[in-house]
Amino acid sequence: MKEEDVLKIVDFHCDVLSKIQLDRNLNFKSDNGLDVNLERMEQGGVLLQCFAIFLSERLGPPGIEHIMEQLDLYQERIAAVGIELVRNTADLDRVVASGERAGMLSIEGADGLEGDLFYLRLCYERGVRFLGITWNNANWAADGVMEPRNGGFTRKGLELVQTCHELGIILDVSHLSQKGFWELVELSESAKRPFIASHSNAYHICPHARNLQDEQIRAIIESGGRIGVTFVPWFVNDSSVVHSEDLLPHIDHICQLGGEKHIMFGSDFDGIDTHIDDLRHAGDYCRWVETLLKYYPEELVNGWLSGNALEFLRKWIPQGK
Repeated sequence: MKEEDVLKIVDFHCDVLSKIQLDRNLNFKSDNGLDVNLERMEQGGVLLQCFAIFLSERLGPPGIEHIMEQLDLYQERIAAVGIELVRNTADLDRVVASGERAGMLSIEGADGLEGDLFYLRLCYERGVRFLGITWNNANWAADGVMEPRNGGFTRKGLELVQTCHELGIILDVSHLSQKGFWELVELSESAKRPFIASHSNAYHICPHARNLQDEQIRAIIESGGRIGVTFVPWFVNDSSVVHSEDLLPHIDHICQLGGEKHIMFGSDFDGIDTHIDDLRHAGDYCRWVETLLKYYPEELVNGWLSGNALEFLRKWIPQGK
């Protein structure tokens, strides 16, 4: 980990764009209707935020026009207030050196790509660098984790994976079915490219279907990927009130499996209506840092906050000058 990475925060998942798409009155600069806004990023010390493109069912059948709309919203509402879009390593190094807030783009669920790989390439050109193949349900590419049949990839889905590997889009398994997960492990081994779980916790600690089982955690570690420990309360435990310290057993368990250098954070802010009681928005990251430093060495904490994520990004996003 480089010295300049210390005490900067990288968050790998929020749903701000979807929220703004549904309510155009929301103002990214300081609107408290958003868990993540510019003011709260500054308050919490968030250097780099990954903004997911998630298509709400309220939009009707998912389509490429909905994805393009969110990409436009990034430029109009988020980039316009100074959140530079990171596309390559040159952008990343400039952001880390300057300390200016920045964003990256992911797609959460390939549904809106409509099975057309031209649309995938178009999204890549617009700056998308991560793809969660599914949300919870089945789509044209694969089954999601909540699909009862637990199917894997379709033929077209296999083409999607291959094209992502060719383009350099990093795949995200946080909502993928068990069968799909293990198929992707094989495909990623062949391509020699790692993958991530942007917002998932440890199933051993909290047995929710969206959490990762031990074998999955080990597979992500072995691939060189990353796991974004998430702040979704019902992925932490089944208590009526969840505290940030309840996340620590998830971190400990991933570390016990060999993942201390593979942990990052993916809050899922703006994608949840119920929050951890002392982690309600991006501004609360400063409290979370204090909590972590009470229990763990600063070097480890710095890695989880940003170092592990930045090291991964420097290796796997496109090189640029």
